[in-house]
Amino acid sequence: MSKGTPALIGWLGLASAALVLVVATAAVVIAPRDSDENGHWPGMVWRSLLRTLDPGTMGDDTGTGPFLALMLLSTIGGIFIVSSLIGVLTTGLEAKIGELRKGRSRIVEQGHTVLLGWSEQVFTVVAELVEANQGKRRSCVAILANRDKVEMEEAIRARVGDLGRTRIVCRTGDPLKVADLDLVSPGTARSILIVTPELEDADTRVIKVLLSLGARTWGRRRPHVVAAVHDPANLPAARLAGGDLAHIIDADDVTIRLIVQSHRQSGLSQVCTELLDFAGHEFYMRPEPALAGMPFGESPAAYELGVPSGLRRADGTVLLNPPMDTVIRADDEIIVLAEDDLLIRLADGPAPPVREEAISTATAREPVPERTLMLGWNHRAPKIIELLDEFLAPGSEIMVAAPREDPTGDLAAVANLKIDFVRAEPTERPALEALGVGSYQKVIVLSDACYDPGHADARTLVTLLHLRDMGNALQEGRRSAEGAAHAPGYPFAIVSEINDDANREIAQVTKADDFVVSEKLISLMMTQLSENRHLYDVFVDLLDPAGSEIYLKPAGDYLVPGAEANFATLIESARRRGEIALGYRLTARFHEPPGYGVVLNPDKAAPLTLSADDRVIVLAED
Repeated sequence: MSKGTPALIGWLGLASAALVLVVATAAVVIAPRDSDENGHWPGMVWRSLLRTLDPGTMGDDTGTGPFLALMLLSTIGGIFIVSSLIGVLTTGLEAKIGELRKGRSRIVEQGHTVLLGWSEQVFTVVAELVEANQGKRRSCVAILANRDKVEMEEAIRARVGDLGRTRIVCRTGDPLKVADLDLVSPGTARSILIVTPELEDADTRVIKVLLSLGARTWGRRRPHVVAAVHDPANLPAARLAGGDLAHIIDADDVTIRLIVQSHRQSGLSQVCTELLDFAGHEFYMRPEPALAGMPFGESPAAYELGVPSGLRRADGTVLLNPPMDTVIRADDEIIVLAEDDLLIRLADGPAPPVREEAISTATAREPVPERTLMLGWNHRAPKIIELLDEFLAPGSEIMVAAPREDPTGDLAAVANLKIDFVRAEPTERPALEALGVGSYQKVIVLSDACYDPGHADARTLVTLLHLRDMGNALQEGRRSAEGAAHAPGYPFAIVSEINDDANREIAQVTKADDFVVSEKLISLMMTQLSENRHLYDVFVDLLDPAGSEIYLKPAGDYLVPGAEANFATLIESARRRGEIALGYRLTARFHEPPGYGVVLNPDKAAPLTLSADDRVIVLAED
């Protein structure tokens, strides 16, 4: 009986069979006449079975006293046995349903995506996977975490909403335990994504999960693994634990580079979000044998939909924005920017006309020293200052203002920057006014790591409101001094670090020039890599200063301001400079969600007119 429901059912079945056989045999011996009338021993077995299963059958019985007594015995025994059987079945069924609701059964899937762990990152990843799988007939995302299965499913339905054709399967378990890991069938998965937990030492947990996966015995096909670490010191250990098939993202390095690049060119964070978000335009890789032998510079005109941005050689080498005379090989994959892989199409007719009269020539600009104000301090600040020193012109200055002791004494030596520090509270208006904000061209607002993410974002929002109000006052003062007809540019550009993407929409009222939402960008990048692991080299190249990066350059360097052109003309103008035009950003729509003025891969033939204040988004060496 201790062996559970199957054993109980088996024993009750044996008891029922024994009762039926004993009663039938006794009837043949004790009441032979009644037995003969009912078909001898086989007939008595049948009648005894009916009375055991259905007590009501006895109401029609006739015969001698011994016969009726035996039938009564069979009926009473059947009542006890059958009622026990029903109870056992009900209990066993309830236990099985309870087990299934707890998420302890193994899934049977092929080519699914596995998420290990639980945090706010799950909702962004699931939403992106749902968007990515819209064109597929059937897809599955399996989640394994130390949470209740029903709670996880309800949270996803509430936060993500419509799941489309994607099926979400949640299982309760610890990713570090082999038995629990088997619940989501990692051996048949297409990719495995390790969710960054909301713990103080999250990197250690991620590394332990990587070790757990590395210790498994895999079949011929092993899924690729994607994870992120936030402390650069843990990156070598994570890569060693993950092995060759794991792609480890240095989350802090990505965030630092985006903050620095956004400092140099406003809007870069939004462009990166558009490139990483499956709801927008993304990079795809596809072979195009028809273009074999063609110089890469001629490939943009060969596409009706999509912008070719680079090549992936047969040996895995990625070339973003290669020299325009690079010959496309038959075994190359073209890296194409498109809204969806189904919308990439070669042209079957002549390319849209290029309007030569609208193409302009870029004017060389000598780098000039800049003054930057950094409000706040966290562990990323030293690396941000180090990178700014590489990009800014000699003689540039940076003022650090934070409510703490001077941390700049521990910084590495810099060549181009003069670093000053003042102790100040960024959320207090008098402290900001004392800094003389109007004397700076750029302002960087860092998230304070001393507070939880929600509180830190609230402090950032207060700081941005003060800055916006002070900037408006400065702008109005300049207009009054220079005449109402003249409208000078805004006094300073603001780049802000935000923890939660939900706070970005709230922060739009401050009209900061750019917001770097680090956690969302990392989640989007991990999702892209889970769908196509070869994109890892593309993103590394984009973030590496040694290669081609994304720049937002003045539109007047490419098209005559106000002249009527089209995107094909913009592509040609960039091509002549050895660059690839991906789109543009309209200054008039800088603060309008959801695109914030960013337009990627527009119709090549549609009319296009850009002003001098607009920006062209290009892939370029510098």
